[in-house]
Amino acid sequence: MTHIPEQDNRVTHKKAFLIGIILNIVFVGVEIFYGLVANSSALLADAGHNAGDVLSLVFAWTAAWLATLKPKGKYTYGLRKTTILVSILNALVLFGAVVLIGWDAIGKFKHPEPVAGTQVMTVAGIGIVINTITALLFMKGQKEDLNIKGAFLHMAADAAVSAGVLIAGLLINLTGLQWIDPVMSLVIIGVILWGTWQLFTDSVDLALDAVPKNIDVEKVRLFLLNQKGVEDLHDLHIWAISTTKISLTAHLIMPNGHDDQFINDLQEKLKNHFGIEHTTLQIETGEIDKNCNPNW
Repeated sequence: MTHIPEQDNRVTHKKAFLIGIILNIVFVGVEIFYGLVANSSALLADAGHNAGDVLSLVFAWTAAWLATLKPKGKYTYGLRKTTILVSILNALVLFGAVVLIGWDAIGKFKHPEPVAGTQVMTVAGIGIVINTITALLFMKGQKEDLNIKGAFLHMAADAAVSAGVLIAGLLINLTGLQWIDPVMSLVIIGVILWGTWQLFTDSVDLALDAVPKNIDVEKVRLFLLNQKGVEDLHDLHIWAISTTKISLTAHLIMPNGHDDQFINDLQEKLKNHFGIEHTTLQIETGEIDKNCNPNW
């Protein structure tokens, strides 16, 4: 796993968040205005989706800043875990947006109203450009940070949704069928739910200290057992202390002891092979206590 220096990441992402937030706030305003003028449920649905993404970007940016604060007082790990909590909050905000979008679409099915297809197409075209630019801002870091990945996926999905809204406007112009607009709203709901559910489950897993998805715990176990002098191990724990930092603790059974460099070298290997940066290893020269729980 390749790691971009934390300072460089922080500067790059700060600019990406700022640009993304400004662009999307302006676009949400445009969508709401023209959604009301054109009487388009699809545009209003997309505006609600983008408003949720603006909040997500604000939350993620705030959490990224909190994660840089040094450990202090009772927060011995610092505030890195806020990045995980914010990922959950982002998902909940989007779930709320789905309810509002769905309610508006159902209303349009019951009481269909004429939709200005050309205006819908124009605004959706602007959305494709803005969302694509914003997504590209987060492309570089999305493999290393769940928050950045969430931002990238949201913006990429928004670009696809805007393309769908544009197509809906075109079809309305060609056919005159007004039900196409609320149907597109339901399609948007499906896109939101698909991406948001994955983000939500991944975030909850990290909040519950599950092993991060990019780590194979059995490979780590075998890797430790294959180290020179290690005959057994127990109490292996791997969890995320933020969306970018992974921690590991383990008790290694080494009957013949170890030299002074062993732990430092092993920590470096774990970082290079698995991306595990915060490692605590306890060396034991006796056998495993039969009364201990090896899974704890």
